[in-house]
Amino acid sequence: MTTLHYAPPKLEAGTLRITPLGGLGEVGRNMTVYEIDGKLLVVDCGVLFPEETQPGVDLILPDISKIDDRLGDIVGIVLTHGHEDHIGGVPYLLKRRNDIPLIGSKLTLAFVAAKLKEHRIKPVLQEVAEGDRINRGPFDLEFVAVNHSIPDALAVAIRTKAGMVIGTGDFKMDQLPLDGRITDLRAFARLGEEGVDLFMTDSTNADVPGFTPLEKDIGPVLERVIASSTGKVVVASFSSHVHRVQQVLDAAQANGRRVVLLGRSMMRNMKIASDLGYLEVPEGVLVDLKKSGDIPDHRIVYMSTGSQGEPMAVLSRMANREHQVEVGHGDTVILASSLIPGNENSVYRVINGLMKLGANVVHKGNAKVHVSGHAAAGELLYCYNIVRPKNVMPIHGEYRHLVANAALAIETGVPQNRTIIAENGTVVDLVDGVARQVGQLDIDFIYVDGSSVGTVTDDDLRDRRVLAEEGFISVITVVETSLGQIVSGPEIHAKGVAEDDHVFDKIKPQIADALEKAMKEGTTDHHQLQQIVRRTIGRWVGTKLRRKAMIVPVVVVV
Repeated sequence: MTTLHYAPPKLEAGTLRITPLGGLGEVGRNMTVYEIDGKLLVVDCGVLFPEETQPGVDLILPDISKIDDRLGDIVGIVLTHGHEDHIGGVPYLLKRRNDIPLIGSKLTLAFVAAKLKEHRIKPVLQEVAEGDRINRGPFDLEFVAVNHSIPDALAVAIRTKAGMVIGTGDFKMDQLPLDGRITDLRAFARLGEEGVDLFMTDSTNADVPGFTPLEKDIGPVLERVIASSTGKVVVASFSSHVHRVQQVLDAAQANGRRVVLLGRSMMRNMKIASDLGYLEVPEGVLVDLKKSGDIPDHRIVYMSTGSQGEPMAVLSRMANREHQVEVGHGDTVILASSLIPGNENSVYRVINGLMKLGANVVHKGNAKVHVSGHAAAGELLYCYNIVRPKNVMPIHGEYRHLVANAALAIETGVPQNRTIIAENGTVVDLVDGVARQVGQLDIDFIYVDGSSVGTVTDDDLRDRRVLAEEGFISVITVVETSLGQIVSGPEIHAKGVAEDDHVFDKIKPQIADALEKAMKEGTTDHHQLQQIVRRTIGRWVGTKLRRKAMIVPVVVVV
C-alpha cells in the first residue's frame, strides 16, 4: 500500500499539532515534534541501526530536515530516557543549532552529554525529575516516573491551551524493580482525573499477552548459568542497560569471578552510572582488560556490547576471531537482550559463529536471561483504564504493534474514531478535545555514513547491494571514430561475477562488432558508444551467467 502524501493546512491559533518524524512503523529513531502558537517542542531524537539491505550505513536518523527552517522556534528537546533509539540523534540535531535546551533526568543528560562531548558540542542542559513541572514557551511540562530497562526514565505530560497530551516514552509496570522505582500510576490517575486529551503509549509489546516478567527474576538465572560454566563467560547486552550490568556484577561476585567491561560505550556508560550512584560496583570485582591476562578463565566474566549482531561490536568480532578475547570449548556466551526486529539474521549469524568455535550460547530462547523493558498487553490495559484518555495515538513500534495497541485502547472504551494509527510524517491536530489526522508528510531516511550525514541516497544503497550481491564488470575500449575502428580492447575486468575473466572472451567480439557497426553508422559520441557496450554485455551476462552485475563501460575516443 502506497501512502498518500498531502500537506496539512495552516495551523490555527490555539491548536496543537503533533508530527512524528521517526519511531512509527519501526523500532528506533524516535522523535516527535509538537507545535502551538509558533513554537516547537521536540520529544526524543534517537537513531535506528541499519539492516543488511543498507550496507555501509552506520546510523539512520529521524527526518530532522523537516524542521531545518524552524530551528529558531524550538523551545527544548525532552529526552525520556538514555537509550540510543531516543538520544542517539541529538548530536546531529544540535549541529544545526547547538543552544537548544536538553531536558531530561540526571542519568539521561549524563549519557547524552558524554555523547555530545565526542562531537565537541557543549549542550544547554536542564535537569528534571519525577514530579517536576516546568514551562518552555507555550508548553507546560510535568514529568512522571516510569519503569524501564534503564534507570531514570520519564513520561511527560504536555499541557497547552489546546489540551493535555501524555507521552509515556518506553515503559513497563514492573512491580518489584531492582531500583525500587515503579511506574507512578497514581500520577497517571491524577492526570486522568484532570483530563487527558491524547495518550501516546509505547506499543513495542502490545501484541504480547499478559504482563512482562519481573527484572529481579533474571539475577538468579544469570548466577546459575555462571556457576555452571567451567570456562570464561561472556555476557552481551546493550551498553546502557545498567540493571543488567548490575546483575552480572552481583552474579560474578557470588561465583568468585572478576568482571571486565568491553566496548567503549559500555565502559563510558557504566563509569557514568557508577559515578552518579546508579550502579553499585562490588569492591574488587571490576578489572581492566589489560590486567586480566593472568586471571584463569573460570574466574572471569566479560561484559560486552554486540547483543544485536552489530558487525563492529565486540561479540561479532569474537565470533569472527577478530578480538583479543578468544572464545572456544568450555566457554559460555550469554545474550542478555531481546531481538530488535530486523536484527534477527545478524544475531543468529553471531550465535552460529560462536557455537562453531565450541562455545555454549545461552539466550532468551533457551533460558530466562532477559526480560523486556516494554509493557505487555495486560499492563497497557491497566494504563488505559486508569488514564481514560479521550484520544489515543500508539507510538514506538512496528505497524503490527501500533494496530495491537489501538485495539487494546478500543477494548477499554476509547472510540475507534478517536484512535489514530499513524505513520512517520502523519500530522495530527488536537483542538477542542478531538485529535484528527490533517496531513501526511513524505518522511525520508537520513543516513549517517562515516563523516557524511544525509548525502547517501537510496540509489547509492541500491548500487552497494548490486555490488555486494551481483558483482562488478568494467569494459575499457579505445576507438578511433574517424576510421570507425577499435584501437585496443575491449578489455574486461570483473569482481564477484565469475571465477575466471576468460569467461568473457566469448563476448568481446560481439562488443567490438557492435561498436564498429555503430561508428560506421555515424555514432561518434563516447557516451552513446558506452551505452552500446553496456547493453551488449549486459544482455549476455544476464542470459549466460544469470547475473545483474554493475557494468561500468569506458570508451576512449582518439
